[in-house]
Amino acid sequence: MTIPTVDTWHEVVKSRNTAALEALLADDVVFHSPVVHTPQAGKAITLQYLSAAFHVFFNESFQYTREIRGPRDAALEFQVEIDGIAVNGIDLLKWNEEGRIVEFKVMIRPLKAINLIHQKMAAMLQAKR
Repeated sequence: MTIPTVDTWHEVVKSRNTAALEALLADDVVFHSPVVHTPQAGKAITLQYLSAAFHVFFNESFQYTREIRGPRDAALEFQVEIDGIAVNGIDLLKWNEEGRIVEFKVMIRPLKAINLIHQKMAAMLQAKR
């Protein structure tokens, strides 16, 4: 059975359900962070980053504003306000034939937003250790 990846991702975002997130990720998923130089490979580390992002990004102002979908990939543009700073970004998802995410890339702008996200994500990840 193939997972409807983007629709499932939107459900995961809405519910912040980390068990559903884990089920959506392939074991060999690679996460590309806007603030970490090297790709992060594997389900455990990707789950850690995305779970932290749930706390940093998903407040009442978060919304996806545009979607571009392909057969096995999608670009999801988002906006959110965090600590008075407007953050604009894109989640790039790529999935396998089962619908499990194999690559997740986040791009953020402007520089002020990147610096803020770096600070908040570092604090969140440090607290989880």
